[in-house]
Amino acid sequence: MKLHELKPAEGARKERNRVGRGIGSGNGKTSGRGHKGQNARSGGGVRLGFEGGQTPLFQRLPKRGFTNINRKEYAVVNLDALNRFEDGTEVTPELLIETGVVRNEKSGIKILAKGNIEKKLTVKANKFSSAAKEAIEAAGGSTEVV
Repeated sequence: MKLHELKPAEGARKERNRVGRGIGSGNGKTSGRGHKGQNARSGGGVRLGFEGGQTPLFQRLPKRGFTNINRKEYAVVNLDALNRFEDGTEVTPELLIETGVVRNEKSGIKILAKGNIEKKLTVKANKFSSAAKEAIEAAGGSTEVV
């Protein structure tokens, strides 16, 4: 095989259909849009969710709930994720982001008690679950709310 003999696989390349280029093309005159009507016009067609004048489904369904503008969403860190640090390390939100335990801080960091902790650490975070706080202190570490 030589460079000039290379060809794409059968059916890998398809020529685009050039619409409105004469009768011989099979897509001349009305260009495959039929005769008249909303969809034959440029810019024609209906908007998303339109049901021909019938009240659309999204308007027929009742509205539910509300969005609390004061909601704080915490990035969650489980206890077993803290075992990667050496004994006596001060674990801060900055360190957690730096080491890739947390991607972005959101409204802060909350430590939860999933898994168990074997290291003695000083953990600084925005929130702790009561079980996580107990587990960290039972392992000989300390917690501090930032």
